[in-house]
Amino acid sequence: MKWVTRAHVHVDRVACPWLISRFVDNDAEFVFVASDIVGQVADDEFATPFDVEGVQLGHHDGHCSFVSIMETYHLRDRALLQLADVVNAADTDQMDTNPYARGLEALAQGFSLMYPDDTDNLEAQFAVYDALYTFFRLQVARGESK
Repeated sequence: MKWVTRAHVHVDRVACPWLISRFVDNDAEFVFVASDIVGQVADDEFATPFDVEGVQLGHHDGHCSFVSIMETYHLRDRALLQLADVVNAADTDQMDTNPYARGLEALAQGFSLMYPDDTDNLEAQFAVYDALYTFFRLQVARGESK
């Protein structure tokens, strides 16, 4: 299935493709375009839009698109919920609400400088999200999660 969002990925637009490809759609194909044509590309390519204003898989009630995807697809894995809290804090400028948010934001900025191409950026950053998810899985297994 195709998924479309705005170009120049950052925290949420990296975290969402990671979440989608790992837990929603193993064969996901991501398309990055200018924000003003996301809707048109979604229609033309039969793609699901995300992290764009006015779509189901966008920001709602102060939460980022990652949270919307978690809710829409009923993802309730406790480690994913921990990761969602980090992504949400970093993406909605609530850095003080999660101890890992500033680090994730710093990584996103660094990766954007190293990999200006969105597809290359995703490929490089997915390892960060794999590592964070693994870290939170260990915390959950040890009973250290909230």
